[in-house]
Amino acid sequence: MKKPTLMVMAAGMGSRYGGVKQIDAVGMNGETLLDFGVYDANKSGFGKVVFIIRKDIEKDFRERLFDRIAKNMDATYVFQSKDKLLTEEQILLSKDRTKPWGTIHAVLCAREAVNEPFAVINADDYYGREAFSILGNHLGGLENDSREHAMVGYVLENTMSLSGTVSRAICTVKDDHLVSMQENTKIGYVGEKIISHIDGKDVQLTGKEWVSMNFFGFAPTAFGSFSTYWDAFIKDNVTTEKGESYLPNGASNLVTKNEGQMRFYTTQEKWFGMTYSEDREIVKGELANKIAKGYYPEKLWKY
Repeated sequence: MKKPTLMVMAAGMGSRYGGVKQIDAVGMNGETLLDFGVYDANKSGFGKVVFIIRKDIEKDFRERLFDRIAKNMDATYVFQSKDKLLTEEQILLSKDRTKPWGTIHAVLCAREAVNEPFAVINADDYYGREAFSILGNHLGGLENDSREHAMVGYVLENTMSLSGTVSRAICTVKDDHLVSMQENTKIGYVGEKIISHIDGKDVQLTGKEWVSMNFFGFAPTAFGSFSTYWDAFIKDNVTTEKGESYLPNGASNLVTKNEGQMRFYTTQEKWFGMTYSEDREIVKGELANKIAKGYYPEKLWKY
């Protein structure tokens, strides 16, 4: 049975962070936050990594991240561009748009590079080795035609940023399986309260909700469901300049349309990430602490 693949979504524009955060150095030897995630995946049974990037960052991406990782494990990358997967008519209708179409679009851009069960992560989030081990074990036991997908859920209060709002999908779970997810694109602190601004209203959350951090595991059968979801999305949103096809919505749709099941695993790991420029020093400190405790070596890779 093949080892699972790690798919990394690294084509985001970084508008809130103010730069190309995916390749910003935060480790002791110039490593990015993503180096640590790939290292954890490699230690957890993943055999290959596929990065999804923008063409305009290719040179820096290779110099500051990819070439180093490719010396240590099987690695490749694909491009996500605004026009990829669109018809000529859709390209004309979306001529005023400048950014790609979100995370479902990103996953579909990498479809041809993945022939085995795969996990999906963001490039700018820290997930913790426990989560990689959980999905590595699940995916390692799947056949390609399986419909038993999986995800790792986090406790909302463990994933909040003090620097600003975050985007999280709140999960409904029953019998260790996902029932549905609702994307909340603006969750933040107001004083000591956690508030989600959604559908024009402010909704107070407890902080104990289970949320998605875009850490999913899929058999290749999911691509068919995602393609159907994408076709419906682009039909309705082709002229929008900011609309995005969110992976949590596509994964939730897979479940609600009875096109597969989503095993819901959980972790108490505490998130940190590179959402805002202020987060960089926090991330550096968190990683330095883990290195000091021996969780990571001072040098992750052989150079």
